[in-house]
Amino acid sequence: MNLRKYVTLTRAGMIEQLQYRLGTVTIIAGNLIYLIIVYFLWKAIYASAGTDIVNGMTFSDTLIYLVLATALFSFMEMYLVWEMGRTIQNGEIVLQLLKPIRYRTYVFWSLSGSLVMNFIMTFLPTFLIVYFMTGGVIHLRINLLYFIAAVIMAVVINFSIDFIVGTICLYTESIWGINIMKEVIVLLLSGATIPIAFFPEPLKTIVSYLPFQSIYNAPLTLLINNDMPVNDIALTLGTQLFWCVAIIIISSLFWKISVRKITVNGG
Repeated sequence: MNLRKYVTLTRAGMIEQLQYRLGTVTIIAGNLIYLIIVYFLWKAIYASAGTDIVNGMTFSDTLIYLVLATALFSFMEMYLVWEMGRTIQNGEIVLQLLKPIRYRTYVFWSLSGSLVMNFIMTFLPTFLIVYFMTGGVIHLRINLLYFIAAVIMAVVINFSIDFIVGTICLYTESIWGINIMKEVIVLLLSGATIPIAFFPEPLKTIVSYLPFQSIYNAPLTLLINNDMPVNDIALTLGTQLFWCVAIIIISSLFWKISVRKITVNGG
């Protein structure tokens, strides 16, 4: 396996990301405004609840969870659906299909540079701020290794879901509405907007069988829960691994079937 060509694609993606520094600053500013809203919203929720612990989570636990969930979202957002939709609409996808590399692999490594830059510029600073401002509430032991493994699988699952949605553009030739719907579903059912601990029991059970909770809830649970039983850790990582493999297979098969019906209106 020649890693040099993949590293080259990652480096090119990092350089491209640096060309849009204002866009990155805008995203960070937007996240800060969102977190301020989240803080006062959940502060009001806990104040009205009349108790320090709601559904097994304190206000501090909930805030840490949501702040890190927002940072993870900014880190893992590769704008793959928009990129695939754009190349399908303008015909550029034909040139990408002719490259001596699998399309899925090419797209992932082309966008991986944004992952690296998002990690450096958004997630890592946010994590360090949360860690030091909370006085080390998050205990960095072996749970950090579990968290890293979970994040890697979460990236793969998130990418594969986006790849499936992007592939739909081959049929619709328009992606805006479908992508917005996907964002709402993923952010809600993954626990990024509302911690899954706050879901009603029937919905919580249903969500546990879906791949979305493996994107944000699983990594954050492994990181924040300092006394998580070994069986629960194994179940969480095992569920992630299952969905990681399953979503890769599903997205690959869907692409293989769909690309035969490609029609290009542009370029």
